[in-house]
Amino acid sequence: MNIQFADRMNNVHKSFIREILKATVNPEVISFAGGLPNPASFPVEAVQEATQKVLNDDGSSVLQYSTTEGYLPLRQYIAERYLKKKGIIIDPYEILITSGSQQGLDLIGKVLLNKNDDIILEEPGYLGAIQALSIFEPKFHTVPLRDDGVDINSLKEVLNKCNPKLFYAVPNFQNPSGITYTAQNREGVANILKNTDTIFVEDDPYGELRFIGEHVPPMKTYLGDNVILLGSFSKIVAPGMRLGWICAKREIMEKLIIAKQASDLHTNYFSQRIVYQYLVDNDIDNHIKKITELYREQRNCMVSMIEKYFPKEVKSTKPEGGMFLWATLPEGFSALELFDIASKQNVAFVPGDPFYITKKGINTMRLNYTNSTEEKIEEGIKRLSAAINQLIK
Repeated sequence: MNIQFADRMNNVHKSFIREILKATVNPEVISFAGGLPNPASFPVEAVQEATQKVLNDDGSSVLQYSTTEGYLPLRQYIAERYLKKKGIIIDPYEILITSGSQQGLDLIGKVLLNKNDDIILEEPGYLGAIQALSIFEPKFHTVPLRDDGVDINSLKEVLNKCNPKLFYAVPNFQNPSGITYTAQNREGVANILKNTDTIFVEDDPYGELRFIGEHVPPMKTYLGDNVILLGSFSKIVAPGMRLGWICAKREIMEKLIIAKQASDLHTNYFSQRIVYQYLVDNDIDNHIKKITELYREQRNCMVSMIEKYFPKEVKSTKPEGGMFLWATLPEGFSALELFDIASKQNVAFVPGDPFYITKKGINTMRLNYTNSTEEKIEEGIKRLSAAINQLIK
């Protein structure tokens, strides 16, 4: 039998990270590859209590089908938190609960992208977005990241060449680089985009996870309704709940709801009710504080171990929050080659290649610090340093 796959599948590949994670099941491997929250931060007992309460109080209802938009009290909670924490007004009816923010990317693509539409991504960019949006066969244009955010001049050049429908970005503790856009950089981006038809897709899964410095206003503060905002409970409650959301103006939201209905009718209603009950019964800010204190220690450990063990030729970012840092080898060396050497030393990371659209043999790599103990971080960095020395010496 000759199976005729859809043309759109020709340019979409398996998740590089998921494939790497298969190789890290060996308990002897120290993995900095996954983007995994620390399970020590999961509120197991509180979620258990919330689950029992939901079942006791409303068991038959929470096991039933529900509305596409999502549980209204949960959407109201999200809206109220945006006002309290970010100072931005969002109508609960402009919020759609999704199966993680990754589904939000898929729905945005379905609603807004035709084949060969122009879109902008950061370079390096989030692998999950590259994979999700590639399904819709757009033309990707990339703008490089600097220490303070996206390169403004490169953004101007792209906009002079075409009229992109979307600019997808992760302004807070970016995945993979850990970089955060400064307020000045955000204002510069907004000034460039405000007179265009380009919608800024602001993915913010890590924004609450700041452990150094001060919070920066979201892009929605600068661009208003020209922003589609993505959020997630995966990093502040638990990823297994698979709950995220999209905030978009009514005109776009109407189409997103139709696409959501066609996709899966509605997001797991049971999970929505449990998470809402958990949020009502617990101090989420106190819980987030515990997470950031843990991540600060792990981040500081990795940064200090890199300074102690890595060759001086290797540079790395020093994130103020989030879950990742980004290391750069000397020019001319491939992180993919390093990965092969490091795997023999039982240490794993994500080479930079899958975070770029066309570039290969990249000399960068992503390191996750949130899912390892300080002891494993030190040992893993030691092993990785030995592999780097083997590659570049």
